[in-house]
Amino acid sequence: MHEAASKAGKSEILDRYAADYPKGPHDQPQSMCPAFGSLRVGLRMRRTATVLSGSACCVYGLTFTSHFYGARRTVGYVPFSSETLVTGKLFEDIRDAVHDLADPKLYDTIIVTNLCVPTASGVPLQLLPDQINGVRVIGIDVPGFGVPTHAEAKDVLAGAMLNYARKEAELGPVAAPKERPDRPTVTLLGEMFPADPPGIGLMLEPLGLAAGPVVPTREWRELYSALDCAVVAAIHPFYTASVREFVAAGRSVVGSAPVGRDGTAAWLDAIGKACGIAQDKVDASKNKFLPAIAGALAARPIKGRITVSGYEGSELLVARLLIESGADVPYVGTACPRTAWSDPDREWLEAHGVRIQYRASLEQDIAAVEEYGPDLAIGTTPVVQHAKQKSIPALYFTNLISARPLMGPAGAGSLAMVVNAAISNQARMDKMSAFFAGVGTGHTAGIWEKTPEDRPEFKAKYAAKRIAMAKAEESVGT
Repeated sequence: MHEAASKAGKSEILDRYAADYPKGPHDQPQSMCPAFGSLRVGLRMRRTATVLSGSACCVYGLTFTSHFYGARRTVGYVPFSSETLVTGKLFEDIRDAVHDLADPKLYDTIIVTNLCVPTASGVPLQLLPDQINGVRVIGIDVPGFGVPTHAEAKDVLAGAMLNYARKEAELGPVAAPKERPDRPTVTLLGEMFPADPPGIGLMLEPLGLAAGPVVPTREWRELYSALDCAVVAAIHPFYTASVREFVAAGRSVVGSAPVGRDGTAAWLDAIGKACGIAQDKVDASKNKFLPAIAGALAARPIKGRITVSGYEGSELLVARLLIESGADVPYVGTACPRTAWSDPDREWLEAHGVRIQYRASLEQDIAAVEEYGPDLAIGTTPVVQHAKQKSIPALYFTNLISARPLMGPAGAGSLAMVVNAAISNQARMDKMSAFFAGVGTGHTAGIWEKTPEDRPEFKAKYAAKRIAMAKAEESVGT
């Protein structure tokens, strides 16, 4: 499909994706379809219409998952057949659908997304008009063979919207935000728990700064505010396309985040340096918040060995917080790539003896569980499943870890309760494993009415046949 897309005129965008989102040991995503990420970004935005172009089964799966995660928006779908795909009628159908949707009373923006098949067939969304009746039109390609993870697909759409908004601002006055701070702002790049931005704002006050919008934004006018900032904080470090737009707007970008005592101190120093803030103001914030963070960490210690893996992009931040809470974290795996904005976290973690695997595959994350035998495995669903099958307590990163505050004093003790509770379940895991030992494995696997008998002689017989057939095929091949 990648080759077909290149021949169909998509080589430029695929080359850009390859540069922005370099792949790892696996060529295909090992999580959900990447378009889920960009879809969620669009569905969260006010006055925004979303249209998908792809196979019906893919659209069904994406819309089902989006509603499962709480989206209460309609998703438009432009169906196609082999004929409309080959003749170019599909593009005309998409264009007609966009014209029908473009009601400025209802929408500021229409987002059209090509999934794998239309991208491979070269459906040219870039030929759609930039706006219809004052409604912006943004077309993006998010194929599974070009965007490695759903997290990076969020950046594909966020970057496209920032590009559009930046060009609008360059042409003249744009809509003002509903609320505009009277101080320079710090744009926060990457989705965060809702309590984190206000907490960051409190830490920025002594510096004479305010927390700006969070990108991806919730409405279009926030994009202008995001671009009109003093500095960008790459809380999630993989938003490469978005960073490119901020740099084009003349903004500097700071990596890491105010996580834990060490992380908060270093981050405040970096923000102060980037904005030319006097050191005494930076120290005022540090003197106010660092003791509170240290106290929160000490009040809720975490004891035990923990492996961390996930595909959200905040895995390194979580590992830092766990280590400052007292945990032993030997391994961190993230499905996202290494970037310059994750270097501060990488350097700190490596100095604390942590092995970091960017673009981690499922096999690498599972191998880490096998190697380190943790008291708790934090990871994706299959990693959690593997750990629990080995009687190791485990927590799903996305729903149980990243859905908590991580920044400043509020985040300092936020993980301790759920992590310590999970580690204390070891006896329960052992009891369940002993009770279910041998069930559903080996010769008892599958569904059966009578207790099956192990027949090793049959296994040996069929194994011999398979070996003979393999040798015969090899002989024919030579």
